[in-house]
Amino acid sequence: MSSRYSYNDDAPKQEICRACTDFKKWTKQQTTRNPNRKTSLDTGINQETTKECPLDREELGHSTWGFLHTMAAYYPQKPTATEQKEMNQFINIFSKFYPCKECADDFKVDISQNPPETGSQKELSKWMCDRHNDVNRKLGKKLFDCSKVDERWRYGWKDGSCD
Repeated sequence: MSSRYSYNDDAPKQEICRACTDFKKWTKQQTTRNPNRKTSLDTGINQETTKECPLDREELGHSTWGFLHTMAAYYPQKPTATEQKEMNQFINIFSKFYPCKECADDFKVDISQNPPETGSQKELSKWMCDRHNDVNRKLGKKLFDCSKVDERWRYGWKDGSCD
């Protein structure tokens, strides 16, 4: 277990905002930990000649779930009534403008049957994980253990592999 984080529920967790880490710093950290890992910053790939394509459905879904889970992980432990209202609004508006119409329509139905739980960070993270597992179930994918959302989306794994 990494000494940077405390996973004992009785001890306060040292706050390190992984979502706030600068990309170049993160890249350097990753290549320092794994010198065989290559990124476009250290492979000499000319960014001007490398064309990136629009995200396909799978890439969009993966990126979106990463964003949503990370947002839930950093949601306040004790949100104000305004924060709760705004998160509910965000989720409902998000479902209306998501680029994949079939996915958006499915998410709208899901949130009408399972309204967002915005009373705390733990509630929202669990709710988001449950919604993601609903999608995984429909797609025949492996379900995620929702008891591990803080490790996956905020603090990093207990084995220190994210340090």
